[in-house]
Formats: sequence, structure tokens, C-alpha cells
Amino acid sequence: MSSKQVKDVHEAVADIASGSSLAVGGFGLCGIPDALIEALAESGVDNLEVYSNNCGVDGVGLGVLLGLGRIRRVTASYVGENKEFARQYLSGELEVELTPQGTLAERLRAGGAGIPAFYTPAGVGTPVADGGLPWRYAADGSVAIASPPKETREFDGRRYVLETGIRADYALVHAAVGDTQGNLVFDKTAMNFNPLAGMAGRVTIAQVERLVQPGELDPESIHLPGVFVQRIVETGPQDVRIEKRTVRDDAGVNA
Repeated sequence: MSSKQVKDVHEAVADIASGSSLAVGGFGLCGIPDALIEALAESGVDNLEVYSNNCGVDGVGLGVLLGLGRIRRVTASYVGENKEFARQYLSGELEVELTPQGTLAERLRAGGAGIPAFYTPAGVGTPVADGGLPWRYAADGSVAIASPPKETREFDGRRYVLETGIRADYALVHAAVGDTQGNLVFDKTAMNFNPLAGMAGRVTIAQVERLVQPGELDPESIHLPGVFVQRIVETGPQDVRIEKRTVRDDAGVNA
């Protein structure tokens, strides 16, 4: 089997075109495919649709693309750490679909597993199921696009809402170790949404801190099999930023 390794991040994202949809791993700033995002920003593509737990922070992670005005639509479960995100959303520049975090995770997994839709109790009896969530605002602050109502159904006396699986044109993920066949190992909490995003991409691109040869990884330790990964690039150790740093004074009280 031929190697899936590409020489650098620019080659890895070279065919991602404007208007593409992206499933992006990471949670906050943990486990984000930062090098791939930076390469994508340098490529100049825009009008992107993004599926990710959040949109990074201002100037970091997906916040880079957001700050450049390259993202058209975001499906996420948390958006509270990015002021530019809030500004674009409230001014009508950005379309946003908020979804429960577990639902987003399952939508990504379902898409990767070939499951078109599934029922979940999360969101029943709320605007998530009933519709009316503002996806996009108009410049005057009115709601330009609202979420539609979703199908609900009763199973064993409890109501569930139908959610669709996610398939993206591309997926960008970060892993600690990978081999040239695309098998990936994630490090602790940096696993987060990465395997799920990786499953959901029609073309999945992985940046890894360390690249090894086939057979060097214990098969039992692989978190995402190479069948889901089309390209892999070695980027070296990641410079991890902390979103909110808290310290303790000498009395042991948080400062």
C-alpha cells in the first residue's frame, strides 16, 4: 500500500477550494490542527462552511480564518471565547447553527459510519427541535434565517428528535502520532472531536507531531484507522496555548 504522507501542510490543503465544507477537530485550543488551518489561511480560500465544536479564540485556530472573513457558516456547540465570532454573528456576517455538544459528536460519527440520520432526546421541547433559533441576523438586528422545525417521534413513551449525520468535503485533524498509512493515535484529551471529525470527512487530512512507519504502532493503540485518512503530514511538537490561565496565591486561593 502506498504512503499517504505529503511533504508539507501547503501541499496537504492545496486542493481545498473556496466554498468547501470542513469538519475540524479540537476542543477549545486543545488538539486543534493549527498548522493546517494556518496553511489554509495562507491559501486564500473563503466562503467556507465549518463543522467544529467551537471556532477557536481570536487569532488562534479557526479564529484565524474567522478574523480574515473566510468562514460563511459554522455548526458548533460552543462559541463563548471569541469576540470576533460574536460580532460577525450579531451583525449578520456569519451564519451559525448551534447544536447540543453530544448531538454534534454523534452527527459527525454517524456521517462517518454511513448513517444518514438518528433520533436523540437532546433538544426535544426546545427551539433545537421546534425551530426558531436565529441562524443568521440581518443588519438591522432582525432574524434573517431561522432554524426549521425537526421531525420528532415517540419511542417507548418518550419523544425524540431526528438529527442528520454530517459529511464534510474535507476534515482537518491533529494527532500525536501517525504512520504513513494514516493510522492515528491521539494524546489524552487532545483526542476530543478529532476522531469524529476525521470520520466525517470525504478527504481527511491529518497533521501529526511524530510520523512513524507501518507496523510501528500497536494495532490495539490506534484510535482512528487509516481507512478514514487520505493525507498525513508531520508538523512536529505543537505549541499549546492555554485559553484561561489561573494561578494560586500563597494562601492557596485562586487569583
